[in-house]
Amino acid sequence: MVFTTIIILIVVLIIAAIFINAFQQHRAKLEAERRAEVAKQRAVIDETENVIMACNTMPISPRMMQVLHTRVLNALKVLNELNPSTEVAQRIKDAEQRTQEDDTGGSTAEFALPENDKLIIQYIQAVKKLRVLLRSEHSKGKVDTKTFIEEDKQLERLQLKVNVETLTRRGRAAMQSNMLGSARQYFEKAVAALENQTQQDDYIVSRIATLKEWLQDIQSNLKNANAQDRARKKEEERDELDELFAPKKKW
Repeated sequence: MVFTTIIILIVVLIIAAIFINAFQQHRAKLEAERRAEVAKQRAVIDETENVIMACNTMPISPRMMQVLHTRVLNALKVLNELNPSTEVAQRIKDAEQRTQEDDTGGSTAEFALPENDKLIIQYIQAVKKLRVLLRSEHSKGKVDTKTFIEEDKQLERLQLKVNVETLTRRGRAAMQSNMLGSARQYFEKAVAALENQTQQDDYIVSRIATLKEWLQDIQSNLKNANAQDRARKKEEERDELDELFAPKKKW
């Protein structure tokens, strides 16, 4: 009887140990998932706030800014549920205030191409990131299809404008350095990018006209340069012939 009782106690202890271990593993798993989700939401907030800062010098619509601020707000709410704190609660209030601001006005920033290549690359990366975030929010149902299409089209045009204006600036610099071949390549790339657009607006039409005018000037300059080269070579050949058939001097 005593032996049976001992066996039963041992079995109970083993089962209890198994349940305790399973419970601890489950809690550890939940805690790991919580920490991973906290890190994810913090990354979303940091990423979006960095993009918002980059938008200060970009012609981004207030509606697009609302999408970004709402993304931050939603991430903060999730973060507060997972890891409540007074700091996060205050940030939620601030974010709610920003999302309630009027979004019917136009863009407050005008397009201005950055001065150096490094800043241009950062500008392009910011535009690409905006399109990725917009697509992500649309896939989650946070942005309606009409808004997504309109805002993505604006960002696509902004990306085109950065590309074209960069090529144009490099082409003009090449012209000033009398590197006409390089300038022509830059301008032709810009024209091709503009002509590939299915919807032509005033900017595209005007830029194509200007670029083609510069291409005609380059073509004329190249023709003149080639004509001058041919004339110079012909003159050099004539001088060589004159020297060859000139009467020999008697000494």
